[in-house]
Parts: sequence; C-alpha cells; structure tokens
Amino acid sequence: MFEIGDYIVCGNNGICTVENISTIDVSGVDPDRLYYILQPVYAKTSVVYIPVDNEKIIMRKVLTKEQVKELIDHIPEIETIREINDKIREERFKECMKHHDCEDWIKVIKSLYLRKQERFEKGQKVTATDARYLKTAEDNLYCEFAMALGIEKHEVGKFIEERIGVER
Repeated sequence: MFEIGDYIVCGNNGICTVENISTIDVSGVDPDRLYYILQPVYAKTSVVYIPVDNEKIIMRKVLTKEQVKELIDHIPEIETIREINDKIREERFKECMKHHDCEDWIKVIKSLYLRKQERFEKGQKVTATDARYLKTAEDNLYCEFAMALGIEKHEVGKFIEERIGVER
C-alpha cells in the first residue's frame, strides 16, 4: 500500500503524487471502498481515482536516485529488439510499453535508436510508428529519471550520456 505523499508510476497516467487515501462519495460506487486520490505530476489539472485493491492498473513507486544510477550504468547490457518483421517488432514494443518498467522503456529506446541509425544510413526516414514508440518511451523514462534525480526532464538525456560515456 502506498502512503500519502508517495510518488508513484500509475499506468498510463504517468508519475502521480498520492494526495489522499479515502472513500469517495460518488453515486453507484461502494461507499466503503478505499481509493488512492492521485495528482499527476505533469498534468496538474487532473485527478485520478484508483481503488486501493486495484489489480488491473500497474502501480509502483518511482525509482530512487540510486536505482536510476544503477540502471543507467546497466544500459549497455540491456538487450535490444531486433525483429525484421514490422508487425512482430511493434508487438514487442507494445508489450514492453504496457509493463511501465524503466528497463523495458530503455529496451525500446535503444532498439529504436539503432533502427533509426540503420534507416538513416540507407537514406530512409523514421517510420511514424517508430517515432511514436520512441517518444512515448522517452517521455515515460525521462519523466521518472528527472523526478528521481532532481533534474529537469530535458537534462536527462545528457545525464545518461555523460554517465555511460556516450559521445555525440
């Protein structure tokens, strides 16, 4: 169970702050059922209500600064998705994205950076599907890393590159 004030990753809602844990007074809702009342960090005008006993939406605490640094150090060893078939590759990307796991997001990002380079060398552009998955994976990963590291989202890429010694 999460506590008030915790930062959590809540499915497709991204990073949220647990604002309260209580029942909600809504017609048709069990008045005794407890809910997490969440405030998305990057969508301040939204409020999300998730039952405490939820088993469908993946929710987990945001990684700590130490966990993020350890994961970044491990990036060179994270496997990539190297499917030739577009449909199978997209299914693998989709599967990675639904877990809301940083290592899976890194797997997608690494795979798409390599694919982007290969396509560029052949004079081809990035596909719309690849661009969409890359943006989603980067947004999710960079938001969580920024939160854990106490830096701005736009600084995360540079932080990762410097930590693992990647040259531009």
